[in-house]
Amino acid sequence: MQPLLLAQQIREGDTYTIEHEPVSSIDLMERASQAFVNCFVKHYPDTNKAITIYCGTGNNGGDGLAIARMLTALNYKVGVKVAYYNDKESADFKINLNRLMEDGIPLNILKRDEEIPAEESPIIIDALLGSGLNKPLTGAYKKLAEYLNSLQKTVIAVDVPTGFFTDGEVKPDATVLKADLVITFQQTRINFLLPDAAEVIKNWEAVDIGIHQDFLTAVDAPYYLVEAQDVKQMLKLRGNFSHKGTYGHALLVAGHDKTMGAALLSASACVYAGAGLTTACIPQSGLTALNAYMPEVMVSVRNSDRLPDIKWDQFSTIGIGPGLGNDEHGLALLKDVLANYKKPIVVDADALNLLAKNKSLLKKLPKGSILTPHMKEFDRLFGEHANWWQRLQTCLQKATELQLIILLKNRYTIIATPAGKLYFNPTGNPAMATGGMGDVLTGIVTSLLAQKYSSEQAAIIAAYIHGKAGDELALPHKLNVVLPSQIAAHLPVTIARLMS
Repeated sequence: MQPLLLAQQIREGDTYTIEHEPVSSIDLMERASQAFVNCFVKHYPDTNKAITIYCGTGNNGGDGLAIARMLTALNYKVGVKVAYYNDKESADFKINLNRLMEDGIPLNILKRDEEIPAEESPIIIDALLGSGLNKPLTGAYKKLAEYLNSLQKTVIAVDVPTGFFTDGEVKPDATVLKADLVITFQQTRINFLLPDAAEVIKNWEAVDIGIHQDFLTAVDAPYYLVEAQDVKQMLKLRGNFSHKGTYGHALLVAGHDKTMGAALLSASACVYAGAGLTTACIPQSGLTALNAYMPEVMVSVRNSDRLPDIKWDQFSTIGIGPGLGNDEHGLALLKDVLANYKKPIVVDADALNLLAKNKSLLKKLPKGSILTPHMKEFDRLFGEHANWWQRLQTCLQKATELQLIILLKNRYTIIATPAGKLYFNPTGNPAMATGGMGDVLTGIVTSLLAQKYSSEQAAIIAAYIHGKAGDELALPHKLNVVLPSQIAAHLPVTIARLMS
């Protein structure tokens, strides 16, 4: 897992690298600036378009000055504007300012009380403040950011857009210099992965600047980014003499007299993700639809508000919720499961809404159970939140307090564990934004629990392969929409590729 660092830890990583590589701070800045330039050239190869680099007087500005020098050497048309809005200059900024002046690169000074000169360049590089910001923009910086935003130019931010926080609460009315691309150092920032960033960051790319690996390995971080190698290490190869009993028996309590779509999608995903046996507990009215859609799924027909007489211990796990209904019949079914089944279960959709209306049931969930809410379901369960940073903290608190896994669905799905760790899933894409995707994810999680993966592993792997299947289907063919049924059917291919 790649640790995601808080702002203070980012600075500590720089210091550790300087002391233990060892490397001077100005040489580390040079290395970071070169990594930025290498990425910039890949995205913007046209050297004929004029570029203006806006620099502050701290280390982010020092990066900008070094970038100006490097791009000029590559024949880009570069101009530099330095915002002298305070009296502080970092030592490395001063060194790079002297280097820039020795190379004769055009330089303009912006002063606090003077008018901002007109900007003609089509491309702006933002190297004003970076990751050191800990309060909203005010005064001259705010005015400059608002002016540059009004121009609607192409903006590329160095490390972090001016006015944006790397972590912590992002105020909805905060002024941020909006970026078409952020080229950030070493790793993405936590807030880049939250919807609060959507209005100010179109795309981001992390570039390796060689922060010392010992620091990254030892850092105490509650936040992590899941990587492909993590999932590969978790996945279990199937043995030669294994059989359907080896891979567990999943029960899905889903569907309603009036709708079976969610139940069908969830059950099919459970089968495709590898459960040895899958039983769908559904109303009689759904029997024909299920047999026609997925004959591999067994059926346990239920009355509207009562589960059939079943041997609870025959099931490796239970998933409940997709298409279940929010009425008293659904509540009775949920209570029946909680009263009789003591191993971890998966709770989704209507079952989550029933929990939200009957919060005392949360404490009756077996330890290690997995909740899979989207944002609105999450807020119904745990209260309204003003921003996504607050949701992260609630995720960690509730996962620890209730000893549950919370899988909060999002562009970068968030998995919180009872151990106080929070994992961001990187896979998936907007082509997957269609109804039924959550039902498929529930089926995958349930399938993995049935196969004796731990609750934490089941949630992490499920989120990853769900999104990865969507990437494999959508991105190579540039599809605008990928359907949930396509994702489910593609799962064996995705899993096989990860295991190869």
